[in-house]
Amino acid sequence: MSKPLIAIVGRPNVGKSTLFNKLCGKRMAIVDDTPGVTRDRLYAECEWRGKEVMLVDTGGIEPRADDVILKQMRFQAQLAIDSADVIVLVCDLRSGVTASDADVAAMLQKSGKPVVLCVNKCDTLGNPPPEFYEFYNLGLGDPIGVSSTHGHGTGDLLDACYEHIDFEHREDYDEEYVKVAVIGKPNVGKSSLINKIAGSERMIVSDIAGTTRDATDTVVENEFGKYVFIDTAGIRRKAKVEEAVERYSVLRAYMAVDRCDVAVIVIDGTVGFTEQDSKIAGYAHDQGKGCVVAVNKWDAVEKDDKTMQNFTKDLQEDFSFMSYVPFVFISALTGQRLKSMFEQINHVNGQNAMRITTGALNDVLAVATARMQPPSDKGKRLKIYYMTQASTRPPTFVCFVNRADLFHFSYQRYLENQIRQTFGLTGTPVRMVVRERGE
Repeated sequence: MSKPLIAIVGRPNVGKSTLFNKLCGKRMAIVDDTPGVTRDRLYAECEWRGKEVMLVDTGGIEPRADDVILKQMRFQAQLAIDSADVIVLVCDLRSGVTASDADVAAMLQKSGKPVVLCVNKCDTLGNPPPEFYEFYNLGLGDPIGVSSTHGHGTGDLLDACYEHIDFEHREDYDEEYVKVAVIGKPNVGKSSLINKIAGSERMIVSDIAGTTRDATDTVVENEFGKYVFIDTAGIRRKAKVEEAVERYSVLRAYMAVDRCDVAVIVIDGTVGFTEQDSKIAGYAHDQGKGCVVAVNKWDAVEKDDKTMQNFTKDLQEDFSFMSYVPFVFISALTGQRLKSMFEQINHVNGQNAMRITTGALNDVLAVATARMQPPSDKGKRLKIYYMTQASTRPPTFVCFVNRADLFHFSYQRYLENQIRQTFGLTGTPVRMVVRERGE
C-alpha cells in the first residue's frame, strides 16, 4: 500500500525543516536561520496512532520572487503540492500574517487539496496570545499552534492531517492482483517491456533517457493471473540527478518499490551489470520485496551455446549480496521468454508470502545445530531454544537464545542457508531477529 503524503510548505524561514525533523524523529533537514537553506524536497516516514505517512519538507515559497533559485524552490514546492494528500501551511507567530503568507494560502486554496494551517513558534504553554487569532484571516479554518522546537502541539497537527486521510480505502487493487514494480536504470527498456505485456502503447518509448517522469500503473490480466505493473522512471546515480523533475521521478520510483509485492529489476543485456544496478536492487532488498532480475535486449546480444551460461555465472557473482534472486533473459521487443518472467513473478510472490510452521522450523534447527555446533566464547556456548516465524513479506524468523551477543552473523547466515535449502524461499530476502529469553 502506498503511504499517504503530507507536504510541509510555507514561506522561507518559518521553521518548516525544524517541524519536519520533529515529526519524523530524525535530524534529516538542515536547520539554519538563513532563508533558502532547504532547496529540494526531503522525504521521511512518520508514524502516528499506529499508522505511517510520508512527510515531505519543501524549500520556502516566495510567490513574487524573480530570483532563479527562489523560482526553482517554488517549482519544487509545487511538485510536492501536486502529489500530496494533505498540505500543512506553516506560518510564524512572531512575524504575524505577511503578504507572502496570504499569497501562499491563496495558491494552496486553488490546488483543491486539504490544507491544515500550522502556526509555528507558539513556545509558551496555555492560551495562545492575541496575535494568534490574526491567522484566521487566511481563510484556511482553525489554525493549530505548534512549537517545532519543543514539540508542543505536533500531535494535534497530525490529528488534523489524519482527519483528511482515508487509511481504510487507500489500496486501489484487490489482494488477488500482484503488484509488480519495474525498476532499473534509465533506458534499459522498462516502458517497452510494459507496452509489450499490455499489448498497447501505454508508455512513451524513446531512446532519450528519462522519458518516463512518473510511476504509472498498468493493469494486466492473462493466463498467469492478475497484475498491476508499475512503470517507474529510471534511477540514476545522485551525482547525475540534476533536473528538478528528475529528482521527483526518482522519489516516485522508490515509492513504487514501497507499494509493490515483487520488484522486476531490468538490466540491459547489451551493457551488462553496473554499480547502479546493484544500488537499485539493494533498495528493493532492503525493503524486503520479492525480486526477479530480467536481462532485457537479449535478442540484441551476440550469442553462442555458452553465452547465457557465462552471463548467468557473472550475474551470480555480481548479485552475491542477493544470492537468492532468480534471473530471466528476455526481449521486450520480441516478447522472448515473457512467459518465464510471469512464472518467476508468481513463484517469487508466493515465496515472499510463505509461512512455515514452528514445528517444521525447529526440525531444521535441530538438524542444523547437530551438524554445526553454535559458536562459543570464553567457555559460554550459544544455546538456541527455539525458532518461530513472526511475519511474512519478507519471511521474518525470531530466534530465542541464551545470549544474543554469541549469535554471530556468520551463524545466522548458516541457519538462513539451511532454511532456504529446506523450504526454498527463492527470490525473497529473509530477516533473522534474535531475542534473549525473557525479553
